[in-house]
Amino acid sequence: MTAKIIDGKRFAEDLRGRIAGHVARLKAEHDITPGLAVVIVGEDPASQVYVSSKAKQTAEVGMNSYKYELPADVTEVELLELIRRLNEDKAVHGILVQMPVPKHIDPNKVIEAIDPAKDVDCFTPANVGKVQIGLPGPVSCTPLGCLMLLRDELGSLEGMHAVIIGRSNLVGKPMMQLLLRDNCTVTVAHSRTKDLAAVVRQADIVVAAVGRPQMIKGDWIKPGAVVIDVGINRIDAPERGEGKTRLVGDVDTAAASEVAGAITPVPGGVGPMTIACLLANTITTASLINGLTPPSDLTA
Repeated sequence: MTAKIIDGKRFAEDLRGRIAGHVARLKAEHDITPGLAVVIVGEDPASQVYVSSKAKQTAEVGMNSYKYELPADVTEVELLELIRRLNEDKAVHGILVQMPVPKHIDPNKVIEAIDPAKDVDCFTPANVGKVQIGLPGPVSCTPLGCLMLLRDELGSLEGMHAVIIGRSNLVGKPMMQLLLRDNCTVTVAHSRTKDLAAVVRQADIVVAAVGRPQMIKGDWIKPGAVVIDVGINRIDAPERGEGKTRLVGDVDTAAASEVAGAITPVPGGVGPMTIACLLANTITTASLINGLTPPSDLTA
């Protein structure tokens, strides 16, 4: 068996097209232009590239993009004051503070300062709680992207056994809640699970989010299972030349592809979905703030 490759890049492009349509309708029917504010502290090159990509894609779908670049020595008080102003700004419907922040700033204070109504990353305790009990609101971007890919590939997920490898607040835990909503039977495993390979072999759906390069081997995968690889790990690639590296996931893709029914590649799988789902969440928050029902094709 050779697994079908789940093209996250193509799906994300289609999703952004749908988002642009929803933005146009909000403008035409309600005179609302969704606005996303992104705050970055310091000059980390990877974060700079990521934030620039977010700003570019926000503008491309017709939203207002607000980018705030603060120096690395900005005080915690100054950052919290900016967040307070963004909370009160009616043109801003989504707020994202790029993590990590410098060590002298408490990330928990930053997250808690964001108005939950504008929390498009779904980091605030209030929004984490809403996901837990199934209330309307934004959903963590990466798990939402994974869910969209799974629904597109499988249709109904009802009755399937999903194994999530990784228990982080960013991916593992919210992914569990989303899959339970879709009537999966869910097992959350992790690096300390006894006989992890045997647990994974039971899964119709595998979501790998453990943060260890190529940890999940091909013989761990049940024949025909769908594998969603959230991992993004950089490893040495001497075959490309001295000092060269390449990106790999948490799954041994080559081996797993001989067994799985479908699998996301790294790169080009889950990664492109994250920013697209951030934009989808901004539509959701803009709708809810204005007393409108969010588009069903952008939510969990």
